[in-house]
Amino acid sequence: MLLKGQKAIITGGGRGIGRAIALRFADEGAAVLVAARTAAEVEKVAAEVRNAGGKAVAVVADVTHENGCELIYRKAVEEFETVDVLVNNAGVFGPVAAAQNITAEEWDEVMAANLRGAFLMSRLVIPGMLERARGVILNVSSVAAKLAFGYNAPYAASKAGLVALTRTLAGETSGRGLRVNAICPGPVPETKMSQQIGEGLGKIFGLDPKTVLEGALKGILQGRGQTASEVAAAAAFLCSEQAAAITGQAVNVDGGMAFF
Repeated sequence: MLLKGQKAIITGGGRGIGRAIALRFADEGAAVLVAARTAAEVEKVAAEVRNAGGKAVAVVADVTHENGCELIYRKAVEEFETVDVLVNNAGVFGPVAAAQNITAEEWDEVMAANLRGAFLMSRLVIPGMLERARGVILNVSSVAAKLAFGYNAPYAASKAGLVALTRTLAGETSGRGLRVNAICPGPVPETKMSQQIGEGLGKIFGLDPKTVLEGALKGILQGRGQTASEVAAAAAFLCSEQAAAITGQAVNVDGGMAFF
C-alpha cells in the first residue's frame, strides 16, 4: 500500500477526480477526509470508502471562505490528530465565454474556488507539517495552465496561479520535510466539468457537444481523454514515498497534450 497509515484531506472530493482520489487513497491505506459543498455527494463518497473497509470522514464546507477551510482542518485534526497529505482539488470551471464577456464577479468566483481555497488550506496544514518535518501537498491544476485554449480565461489563469503557488510553497519548505507538487490533467470526459465545457463550446460554435469533445481528443497523442482513476493513480504516486525526490513539479496527466 502506497499510503498506509497516512491521513489525507481531499477538497472537492464529492465527485469526479476528487472522488476518484479519495477512493484510491483509501485503497492505498490512507484515512481520508472528504470535503465539498454538497452534503449528499461527500457523504456518499465517505460511505463508499467505509463500505470498502477504509476510514473516511465527510465534511460539508466551502474552501472559498476562511471559516470553511478552518472547519475542514479542525475536523481532520479532531479525527486523525495529524494531516500528512493535503490534496487541493476543489474548483470550478466558470463561464465558457470570451474574456470580454466575463464579469468581474464571475472572475472572482473562479479565482476564489481554484486558487484562494488552495492557499487558505495550505497555510493551515503547513505549520504542523513543518513541526513534524513530514508532509505532502498536491494541487490539482490543469493543462489549461500551460496551453492556449480559448473561452476559459479565469479558469486558465487560476490554474496557472496554482502552479506558481506550488513552486513557491515547494521553495519555502524545501529541505524541511515537505513536498509540494501539482498535477495537470487533460480532458476527463466522465466528469461534470468536462461535459459542461463541451456544452458551452458547442453553443459558441454551433456544434454538438460530443463533436467538440471528440475534436479535442484527436489532438492528444493517445487519442483519448483521461479517466478519473488514471489521474487518481498519479496523485497517489506523487503523495507516496515512491515520489520522495519529486517536489515543485507540475506533472502532466494528459495522454500527451502538453510537453512542459
